[in-house]
Amino acid sequence: MRRSLLPLLAAAGLAGTLRAAADVTLTIDTPMAPPAWALLEQELLKANSVACERFFEKYVDARGYLLHVPRWGGNDGPDDAIELFYNWTLLHALGGKDSLRQMFRKALDGHILQYSELRTVKTDLGKDGAYFDEFITCFDWFHTGEGLRGFFFQGLADPTDETLIRRMKRFAGLYMNEDPDAPNYDPKHKIIRSLFTGSKGPLLRKATPYDWAGDPVSGRFHLLHNPAGRTRMLDFMSNYSKMLAHFAEYYDVVGDHHLNLAATILATNAYMLTGEKKYRDWVLEYVNAWKERTEANGGNIPSNIGLNGRIGGEHGGRWYKGVYGWNFTVFDGELGEIAHRNYLTAGSWPGFANALLLTGDQSYVGVLRRQMDNIYAQKKVENGRLLLPQMFGDPRGYKYTGREEWYHYTPHTFSDRLTEIYLWSMDRRDLERVPIEGWIGFLEGRDPDYPVKALEREFEELRRAVEAMREDPTTPTTRLADWLLHISPAQTDTLTNLMLGGYFPRGRIWMLHSRFRYFDPERRRSGPPESFGALVEKLAADSATVTFVNTDPVAPIRVIVQAGGYGEHHFVSARLDGKEIPIDHPYVTVRLGPGCGARVVFTMKRYVNQPTLAQPWDRGWMVKQ
Repeated sequence: MRRSLLPLLAAAGLAGTLRAAADVTLTIDTPMAPPAWALLEQELLKANSVACERFFEKYVDARGYLLHVPRWGGNDGPDDAIELFYNWTLLHALGGKDSLRQMFRKALDGHILQYSELRTVKTDLGKDGAYFDEFITCFDWFHTGEGLRGFFFQGLADPTDETLIRRMKRFAGLYMNEDPDAPNYDPKHKIIRSLFTGSKGPLLRKATPYDWAGDPVSGRFHLLHNPAGRTRMLDFMSNYSKMLAHFAEYYDVVGDHHLNLAATILATNAYMLTGEKKYRDWVLEYVNAWKERTEANGGNIPSNIGLNGRIGGEHGGRWYKGVYGWNFTVFDGELGEIAHRNYLTAGSWPGFANALLLTGDQSYVGVLRRQMDNIYAQKKVENGRLLLPQMFGDPRGYKYTGREEWYHYTPHTFSDRLTEIYLWSMDRRDLERVPIEGWIGFLEGRDPDYPVKALEREFEELRRAVEAMREDPTTPTTRLADWLLHISPAQTDTLTNLMLGGYFPRGRIWMLHSRFRYFDPERRRSGPPESFGALVEKLAADSATVTFVNTDPVAPIRVIVQAGGYGEHHFVSARLDGKEIPIDHPYVTVRLGPGCGARVVFTMKRYVNQPTLAQPWDRGWMVKQ
């Protein structure tokens, strides 16, 4: 069933100025020999799709169940099992085969059923199933967010799917107190009440190692979180005590945490699927509360907000405490060494970026910039190397002695997160801290061969994944969920860079911030026609340069080009063949003659339209004001 967003937007009072679909068509009829990058893009999309089909055939049964031994836990639990398909819906939106969308639906439905059947003994969090009402019962947003990445992107491929819309609304409602069984949110203090939350509500006691590690199982497995298990199979029971030791100090979970900002992705997607204002309002209420707290904390994003709403309220005012917080320095009993695990950026970056997406207000990026300023203000240079602190608080972690300082200096410069700040702001001053290399170097005109080299590397990664699949020594009874993470084949990072002008640091919780997105009006689906190639060559605050090509020498094609991953940007005009063509719309139709191509310079406004997942033929459009 296909639904239009227009009635919903009008009912929500957000429709603003609605217009019919863009009637501007850019016609490109200049012959262009197929560039190597365009042919590589097309072949990579095809090869990715076929490899995913083979992966699905080998590792998923007729019910959609993953062929493995299911377990609860942070090492190889439910999030890893569905994370295997984390970018398949994105691959479809880039132009991959329709089978990707169908396989993801089946894998997600099967996954929810499979883990709803799981029962735990050592922790009450999963005693009646790892999932309740289709959502994880209670876990942290670092793991929950990893597992939901493919679901977050399902709207790119399936925006009219009723099951997707129903789930997204209900899951978002878990953090808006719409489910009486899950009082995760405190509207008075504007906090999510625990690091552990879900469909059974917040965990308001100290977590145990069993809450994190789950139950033991019998058998021999590759234990990827154990160094020896990466190269050979180990007996699970003899290593279970080490697994528990890994989580021995993971107990302080009560109160709000910067990781919980990732929960805003649910409500942002619900808003983009339905246009219902309440989802937008909640995201801004929650993110604004974090914005105020961060300002009050000198620009440092706290890792603990007490149940009383105060910064550091569960730890005597120490804002840096809590699991995965600024001072989370622990002894990892599994590895036998001290570990520093501050997950500052995993939830806060997507959270503040969601508020930017919904409002266009650059002050949200300013919060992240100031956080980086605070860290860089503590820099050291040793032997010519820049070192930055990764932690704050007592260097002995939970063995508190009263010391508070920046510590654990490493060469990690947060370059991936600085790149995001620059791409969101397009302020050239933000570029000063970003390495001018790789894709950013190409955009800056320093490496014209980068597109071909990067695409060739993706083919090598795909070949490696397929070889690992072919030589996989495990069986369904000797395989845990995390083992397949290095085998799942889809490669999308470079395609997102080159085709969309978007950027994803590896392993992060995702939303699609990009300059472009494409739709096929003939097949009525996300993703461009098969013979279409796009290369984003330059990005500026008010413009973007991209080359389009039709590699088919026989037939013309049409493609709808959207400004932004969710139509949040706006085309002002296009410069083509020396002519300036007015557009004034968030998307435009491009007609490419057989074997034709051209470079187009789009003048655009960024973050001025309300984001939507509706496809162009199903919507009008609206400006933020």
